[in-house]
Amino acid sequence: MKLVTFTYKGRTRLGEVDGDTIYTIAWADSMLSLLRRGIMPNRTWERFPMADVTLEAPLRPGKIFGIGLNYADHAAETGREAPPEPLVFAKQNSAVIGIHQAITWDTTITNQVDYEGELAVIIGKRAQRISEDQAMDHVFGFAAANDVSARDLQEGQWVRAKGIDTFCPLGPWLVTKDEVPDPHALAIKTVLNDQVMQDGNTRDLIFKIPTLVAYLSKFFTLEPGDMILTGTPAGVGMARSPQVFMKDGDTVSVTIDGLGTLTNPCKILSP
Repeated sequence: MKLVTFTYKGRTRLGEVDGDTIYTIAWADSMLSLLRRGIMPNRTWERFPMADVTLEAPLRPGKIFGIGLNYADHAAETGREAPPEPLVFAKQNSAVIGIHQAITWDTTITNQVDYEGELAVIIGKRAQRISEDQAMDHVFGFAAANDVSARDLQEGQWVRAKGIDTFCPLGPWLVTKDEVPDPHALAIKTVLNDQVMQDGNTRDLIFKIPTLVAYLSKFFTLEPGDMILTGTPAGVGMARSPQVFMKDGDTVSVTIDGLGTLTNPCKILSP
C-alpha cells in the first residue's frame, strides 16, 4: 500500500493511493496514531482525485534516528573511513515537511545547506533489544527522505546542523514493506536543478536495515512511528570541487525505486 496524509478543503486525512486516486483510510486521524494503535489500514468508499488534494508529509515521526557515513563511497568522499559501528545522530520531528513544501533557512544561521537523499525506514512494532533476525518483523514500511544538513554547523554540532525546521523532507508517501521485495536493491537518485548529484543504490549500505534496527534497539526502545534515515550515497555538495550548496530558488528531488519522487523548493527566509 502507498499511504498518504493529504489535505482537502482544509481538512487533513489519511489515504491510500491507487493510481491517480486517493481513497480515505478509516479509524485513524493521523499516520502516527494508526501505527501506534496497530491498526491495519482499511480504505473506505470515499475518494479524491490526486490532482485535487495537497499531499502533506506522510508521517510526523515520534523519534528520528540518522545514520552517518553508511555508504563507503560517501565516507571516502568526506575523507573519513567507514565507521566500525553505526554512527547515530538525532533529527527533530519538527524538521519534517512534505513534498513541494519549501526547505527554508536563515542566512544568519547557515550558508552551507546541503542535500542528502536517503531511504527512510518506518518502525511499525515496538522493538527493544531485538536480534537482527527479528528486525524486519518490526518494520512497517519505507519512504524517500532528504537529510538536509547545515555543513557550517555540523562540526561537533550535528543536532543543530541536522534538525533545523524543514530540514527533513519526507514523502511523497509511505510504502508498506510488502510492496518492497528487497529494500537493499533500490536505486536512489538526488537531482538539484535538473542535474544528477547522487546516483547510488541501497545495496551499498554498509550497515543493512536489520543491523540498524537491532543496533538501535539495544539503546533505545523503538516505537511504532519512529523513523531511521539509513544514510546517503556519494555526491553530496560539500564533497564536490567546487562545493555546491543549495540556494534560494533551487529545486531538489530524491527518487527511490518504487517509493516515488520527493521534490522540494528551497527558500531563504527574509530577515
